Amino acid sequence: MQSNFIDRLRLPFRKEKELLLSLRNILGFYPHHVEYYKLALMHKSGGRKEKGRPLNNERLEFLGDAILDAVVGDIVFRHFKGKREGFLTNTRSKIVQRETLNKLAHETKLDQLIISKNYSQVHNSYMGGNAFEALVGAIYLDRGYKACMKFMEKRILSRLIDIDKVAKKEVNFKSKLIEWSQKNRVNINFLLLSSGKDSDGSPVFSYRVMLEGIEGCEGKGYSKKESQQKASRLTLERLRKNPKFIDEVFAAKTNRTKMEEMPVENVPDVNQKEDFIIEANVSSLDGSDENMKSAMNAAETSSEFKATKPTTTGNSAEDEFDLSDISANPRERTREEIIAEAEAEAFAEMEKSKF
Repeated sequence: MQSNFIDRLRLPFRKEKELLLSLRNILGFYPHHVEYYKLALMHKSGGRKEKGRPLNNERLEFLGDAILDAVVGDIVFRHFKGKREGFLTNTRSKIVQRETLNKLAHETKLDQLIISKNYSQVHNSYMGGNAFEALVGAIYLDRGYKACMKFMEKRILSRLIDIDKVAKKEVNFKSKLIEWSQKNRVNINFLLLSSGKDSDGSPVFSYRVMLEGIEGCEGKGYSKKESQQKASRLTLERLRKNPKFIDEVFAAKTNRTKMEEMPVENVPDVNQKEDFIIEANVSSLDGSDENMKSAMNAAETSSEFKATKPTTTGNSAEDEFDLSDISANPRERTREEIIAEAEAEAFAEMEKSKF
């Protein structure tokens, strides 16, 4: 029956027939528009241009990524009834992540159909996973959303993925390492060692985990996330298996905390000298009261002020208002008493001048 269907298509080349049979084994149905699937299998390294536009699977990959998120989200939502949003999101991300899609492309033999220049099955890239996303995009354009749902439910999740085991599997090693460092108050950093491109033009990154300045493990990958995940996984394994490494990390932490807890020397004095206040001069008093001025001048020449006036002859304001050598009397007189005595002496001087 399958061969009769292929004969009716009148395909000119044997390769076309082989492609359709391969797609039938993967999808569970024959394509209506095989052109979508051909494009889904065309990597950018093996693509061509048509009317100045590149022909490769990148646009279908974009579409398939969105459809795959919706389909898998729908399946996970119905499978795990009552589970919270965080659990559902985490489970979906484990299924649609590039590593899982790469494995699915290999298990379904989709990776053997990819058209590229320098592709090999052992090459550690996301070419297979990207093609799987593009395949889902092709199914959506060819047969619609329901066909995508049926493909994932009947051909993938029921045969190749145990969704319950996936939900329990912990794959976010970076998150686990950060959680460990926070609980133990250990400083952690991800140091970018290098970034570039491989022979196919795919980006390549290399990161190293740093714990309290101590070098952890290095991870290389085709994205920053992948390289950091690998470095985190290797560092976690090293922490579990190498007590000396843990000792080095915590020794560095101890040195850091000692430095942070050292007392600060030369603590600044908060009691500042208030030398901005200018003391008033007697001569600046209001001149309307001549008796008051005369009384104050006479008070300066009294025996009390003569005894306490500085002997220095400086003319500066600092010398004039230096009160440091004035000592308190047994009973401090009031201002009224001082003024009354000054007025009395001034009156006596005025009486003498009459004679």
